[in-house]
Order: sequence, then structure tokens, then C-alpha cells
Amino acid sequence: MAASMRLKTLFSIFLLNIFYLFLSFAVVNSNDNSTNTLNVSVFGEEANSYFDLFNTSTPPPTVTDLRTTVVPVLPTASSAEPLPVSGRLPTPVTDINSVCPCDEDKERCDMNCCCDGQCEEQQVALFTTCSVQTLRSNTQLCSQEVASYSLRTSVSGHSELQAAVQQESNSDVFCVHSQNRADGFSHPPPALPTDGNFKSLYQRFSSFVFGPEGNDGERSESEGGTVSGYQYGDVMATVGEAGLTGLLLFPAAAVTAQCVDSNPAGFLVDESSSCSRQVSLSHDCSAQSAISMDTYTTVQLLAGKTAGATVVGVTVESVVLQALDGTQTQLQLEAEENRSPVLLNSTFCTNAVLKVFYVIKYNPAGEIVNVTLSLVLGFVHAALLPLQQEFHITFVQDDKVTVHFSGNPGYVVGLPLVSGMRTADGLTRSVEPSDTLSLLHTAGDQDCLQGPHQRSPVLFGVDSVCGCTLRLQDAANCSLLFHTLLPVLRGAAHPQYVASFGNAPLDSLQEWVPVQSNFKPGDTQSCSVPLALHVDIEWTQYGPLTNPQARIVSVKETILSSATSLASVSPGSGVLSIHSSVTFTAVSAAAAPAYRAMPTIDAKLSSDFFFPFV
Repeated sequence: MAASMRLKTLFSIFLLNIFYLFLSFAVVNSNDNSTNTLNVSVFGEEANSYFDLFNTSTPPPTVTDLRTTVVPVLPTASSAEPLPVSGRLPTPVTDINSVCPCDEDKERCDMNCCCDGQCEEQQVALFTTCSVQTLRSNTQLCSQEVASYSLRTSVSGHSELQAAVQQESNSDVFCVHSQNRADGFSHPPPALPTDGNFKSLYQRFSSFVFGPEGNDGERSESEGGTVSGYQYGDVMATVGEAGLTGLLLFPAAAVTAQCVDSNPAGFLVDESSSCSRQVSLSHDCSAQSAISMDTYTTVQLLAGKTAGATVVGVTVESVVLQALDGTQTQLQLEAEENRSPVLLNSTFCTNAVLKVFYVIKYNPAGEIVNVTLSLVLGFVHAALLPLQQEFHITFVQDDKVTVHFSGNPGYVVGLPLVSGMRTADGLTRSVEPSDTLSLLHTAGDQDCLQGPHQRSPVLFGVDSVCGCTLRLQDAANCSLLFHTLLPVLRGAAHPQYVASFGNAPLDSLQEWVPVQSNFKPGDTQSCSVPLALHVDIEWTQYGPLTNPQARIVSVKETILSSATSLASVSPGSGVLSIHSSVTFTAVSAAAAPAYRAMPTIDAKLSSDFFFPFV
């Protein structure tokens, strides 16, 4: 009897094991079949109550076998937003609470989809596992939201959902700190312009570059605070007649080469543009404002963005008149003098604006201190239309001195030489690249005795020849001719020293090379005429062959003059050519091999080193 009961018990246990193995096999198949194709979807407002579970303060459950899903942010049709105004960025659009890859059917609950907002508590009770157990916004972010889903068994034996959201840090050095693009990390192909969408694309992408914004480019107080000065990229306000405010406009070429006058200038944005303008001389010579000097000299800027900002006027620094052959002459204008365009005949207009140079000085607070203007006026002929204009704008910080170097340490080919003067306090140099060792700027039919003369700095490694012409009828007073021509050839502030390296300091005299000259003021005769000026600069390669540095070793100046009469120098001609030149001569010696010295052993043994043998 006992043996029979034992056999029944063993048989029952055997059947229970077989049933348990069957159930385990069925659960495994259910898990394997629950993997579906993932699609990105966004919940609506009906899922807000379901995701209130994310606000719980309990820590996320520990999941041992997570199926991680990284949710990309794909561009949609609604992401085509206008370009942001300068200084503005859209808010981030990625929200891990609003994505669910396994939600394939939007109208009803998907089986085992724990992030589906359509699933109610009764449906979740029948879940066996979570098909997506972990959701990440993007692995490229330095700090990302991670949503975790898991199931637990209640007392009644049904499944209950546990969900939590936490912040995870990315240890990658090249992670993205902030992502606020409307189309996420993807870059969709841009729309090709056609006849139907060209106007909309032009308005979308040229609203700030070629036209003022609706709010004049100013930021709201919530974004920009109470900063009184301009910030980078802000448009600068102007004051016109009757107190009307406008913008400082900077003409530039748009789609074609034609000038677009509605382009506002951005603060701290140095720009240079060249464009063409159609002009009808008979009508536009005196009527078109774009070629009139008054348009640029009467500009008044507001120093800052606040309502009580001071008004800064434009100071005319120089006005140059350019002839048809390119010859330029600086005009000396009186305080109230004006050069308006004048139509000389039906095909000729004078005093038209050809080039505009703005230099705006600002302080560290972003407020405009002063504005200087340089203009180039010229003649316009009907055969040379359309009119070509150039516009330049440069920003310089007030009370900030910028020292320009020409190498570090060796000279770089094409950069100006660093030169200076020796005073009682030591060496001094100008911070302007133009105030260095220079030559006459080459121009056609440049008169030696009629200035001002334009000069070009001597560039390292660039040989050049230039000069001017001397008319003999202008050289009647021979005694003053030498003292007049010599500063024209050498420059008004002729330097005495040239730096051996491009970054030589002023307090190290041994790194400066003196300029040797054959000219001695006491040796000049009564009628000595300088005919030529030649500067020979010797340089060498200094340092190892792997990284040689250009170094100047000597500077020699040679002045060729004539002590005879001017008629004998230029017989049968009323014009004498005066020229100056510069040459660079490489005097580098052949590279010598260098060997390292053999190491020597300088070691002393202790007195008992060989104890007890010695």
C-alpha cells in the first residue's frame, strides 16, 4: 500500500514538471514573437494622465535584461520654421515622455507595449513582458533622459506597470551639450528653388541679411536683459529727420551683382562688399541718393539700444577724388563744404560716390563712441556704366591697442617688415602696418612734387620697384629740390631700425638691425638731386632644417643722386623719372651637420664598494 502511494506521488510530480516545462516554452515563444518593427510616434494630450507615473520620486526599478531603444528625432513637415533672429535659439523639441516606438496602432492598445498611452489598467494586467524596456532620447547628448518600463506581479496575480524617468550622463568627450535644432540631429536635403517657391525661400533665408526684422533686430527684455549696449550681430539704430528711427544700412549684392540698399549692418561684423548700380546720368546724377555724399555724411547713430542713448554723428576723415585713369587726389574740404554730384554733360557726371569706408569705435559695454567716414568720389562716364561701388565697415574697440607682428618668430612671406625709431626712452614703433618701412605706391603719372603720396609697406620676400615723375619746369629752385624729394622717396617717418624677427620685442635692442645708409646730410651739394633709392635686405634661414625661421641680418639703403644740372641728366625731355626699389637677398649658409656629444660617465664609487675583498 505504501509503495502504491509512493508511485502515485512520483507520477504526479513528473506530470507537474512536464507542465512547467510546457509553460516555460510558451513564455519564451511569447517573448521572441513580441519584437516588432519600431516606429516613432508622438502622444497627444490624452496620454498626459498615463505619464503622470513619470513624476514619482521613487527610484527606477533594476532591470537585468533591458531591451534598449534609442529614439531618433526625425524631421517632420511642421519643423520648417523661419530662421532664428540673431541671438535667439528655439527651445529643445526632444521629450522622452512623448515617444513610443512599439505603438503601431494609434487607436487601441498594443500588446506588451508598456509605453502605449491607449492601454488601460485592465489591459496592462494581461501583459507578460515589456517589448521596449528602455527609451533614450539620443546617445550623442551629454545628459539625456532615459525612460524605464517593467512589470511586477500584484497580490492577485496580475501584472502592474512600473515606469520611471531619470537623467543619465554620457562620459564621451565629444558629446553634445545642448540640442535645439527643430529637425534634431538629422540634416534633410534643402528644398531646391523653383519658379513656384523662389519667393518664399528668398524671404525665409534673407530676412536678416538683406532686410530688417519686424522688431528691428532687438531682443526682448526677457532674453537680452537690460543691456544698454549692442551685442554681436545686433543691427544699429539711426536717427533721421523729425526724430524717426531707422537702421544703419550696408549696401551689398544679393542674388545678382546689383546693389541691395536694405541690408542692415551688424554690430561687430566687419564686412566688405562690391556691387553694381544702374544709373541714368541725365536723371540720377543729382537725384539718386546712393551716389550722393550727403547720404553717408548725415548718418546719426544711437550709441546703444536704450531709449535714452546718445546720438553719435559721422566724422568725415578724408575725401579722395579719383580721376578716370585711376589717379587719386585728396581733397581738403572746409567745415561746411559739400561735394554733390554734378552733371557736366549728357554723358559725364562728377563727384559720384565710388567707395565708402566706415570705422566704428566702440567701448567694452557695447556702446558706439564715434564713427569716422572716408569717401572716394569720382567721375562717371556713360561708357563705363553700370557704376561699380565698394562698401567697407570696420569695428575698433576704444582704448585698445593692437600690435601687429609679421611672424612667430621668423618672418612670413608677404607680411610687412617690423620697423621702429630709437628715442631717448628706447625703441618705439607704430601699431599701424602702414607706418613702417615703405615705398611709393605705384600709380600712373604720379607727380613727385604734388602730394599727398600714397605709400605701400615693404613686404618680406617681395621685390618691388616704383617711382614718380619730376617735371623740370617745377624744379627751378634746385637748392630746395633735394630736401623735397628725399622725404618722398624715404617717407616722412623714415625708420632707423628693422626687427630681425617678426615678433622682436622693443626692449631687446640686440634683436633689431640698424638701417645702414650711404646718405650723409653734410655731404649734400648745392644742387644734388636724388634720382633713385634702393634698399637691399639680406636674410637667412635660422634654426634647424625641420623648422627654419626667416631672420633679417642687414638692411642697406643706397641713394643715387646727381650733382650735375638737371638738363644734362634728362636731355631733350621735360620729365625725369625718380624711382625706388627693394630687393631681398638670401645669404643662408650651407647647413652643417651637427652631432651629439658622446655621453660621459661621471660616477664615483664609495670607498667600501669592494669590501671585504679590498
